[in-house]
Amino acid sequence: MTVRVETTSDADEWDSCVDRSPQTGFFHQYDALTTLAEHFDATLHTLVGYVGQEPVGVFPVFGLERGPLWVAASQPPGVEVNTGPALLNHRKLKQRKAEKRHREFLSGCMEFVEEMLDPDYLKIATTDRYDDVRPLVNHGLDVRPSYTYVLDLDPGEDELLAQFSSDARSNVRNTDESRYEIREGGVEEIREIVSFVRRRYAEQGEDHYLDTAFVADLHETLGDDAVRPYVCEVDGEIASGIVALEYGDTVYRWQGGPRPRVDLPVNDLLDWRVIRDAVDRDLSRYDLVGAMLPRLCEYKAKFGPEPKPVYLAERRNLTAKLASETYSTLQTLRDLSLRTDG
Repeated sequence: MTVRVETTSDADEWDSCVDRSPQTGFFHQYDALTTLAEHFDATLHTLVGYVGQEPVGVFPVFGLERGPLWVAASQPPGVEVNTGPALLNHRKLKQRKAEKRHREFLSGCMEFVEEMLDPDYLKIATTDRYDDVRPLVNHGLDVRPSYTYVLDLDPGEDELLAQFSSDARSNVRNTDESRYEIREGGVEEIREIVSFVRRRYAEQGEDHYLDTAFVADLHETLGDDAVRPYVCEVDGEIASGIVALEYGDTVYRWQGGPRPRVDLPVNDLLDWRVIRDAVDRDLSRYDLVGAMLPRLCEYKAKFGPEPKPVYLAERRNLTAKLASETYSTLQTLRDLSLRTDG
C-alpha cells in the first residue's frame, strides 16, 4: 500500500503524530509552528503521510515571499530551529519496507511542495534524530551536515559533573552560593535574556531575529513547563540567562548565555542548574543547540556532550541562482541561510 500525503489543520491530530515520532523536536509541536508562522509572516502547511489510516510521517513546511523569491522551508528563513521530516510507526518494519515507505513519504511531500508552492528556493533543516537523508538527496537537494551537541543525562549528576572539564567542575563546586541566585522566571526575564542576545549580536555588527514578543508568545502558548527562562542574579541584577525549551526527553539550550559582565562563572552555573533540573525531571538529553562555531564549541564542549549531525538541504531554481548573482538580493539570500549555532 502506497503512502498518501495530506495537510491537516487539526492540532490534536498533528500533535498526536508528533508525540509518537522518535525523530521530532520542540518546534514540531503545532502551537510552536503556528507561533513561528504568525511572527515571521509565513503560511504553515502541516503535511502528514498515511498508509491506509496509519500515520507514517510528518513534515511542516512554511511558504513565504522573501524579496523577489518564493520560498518553501521547514522553518522561517534565518530562524534557528530544526524541524523537517520525521517518521513514525517505522521501527516495526523490516529495513526494505521501511526504506520504501520513507521514500514514498518524501516523494509525496516534495510533490506537494512543487505543485502547491512552486518555490524558487527550498530549504530543510532536520533534527539530529532524522538520520537517513538519502531521500532528500534523491530529490535533487544539496545536503550537507551541520552539528549540534547533545549531552546524555542518564548517568546522573555525579557522573555528569565528573566528565566536565576541570575548570567547569571547579566553577560549579567552588563558587560561593551566597554570591548569586539562579531562578526560573517569566516574561520579564525573557525580556532581559532577549536584550542580552540582541546586544551580543549588535556588538558583533550583526542583527538577530529574536524578539521578546516571539519568545513571550511561545511561553504563553506552550506553557512555563515547556519554555523556561533561567536567569542568574548577582547583587540583585540579572547577569545572564538562558531560555531553555523542553519537549519529550530533551531540554534545549535554545537562546542566551552571553558573556556576563561580572567576575563570576555565571554561564557554567546556569548550565549546571538546567542540567540538574532536567535530571530531576527524568529527562535524558541536553541539546546545547549548535556545535559549529569554534568560539562557542570551546565553551559547550567542556560539559562533555557528543556532537550529533543535523542536516541542511537546499535547492535553488534558475531564478534563485540568478538572484544570488545580483548585489540587490545578496542580503535576501543571506537572510535565507539558517544559522547553525546559538
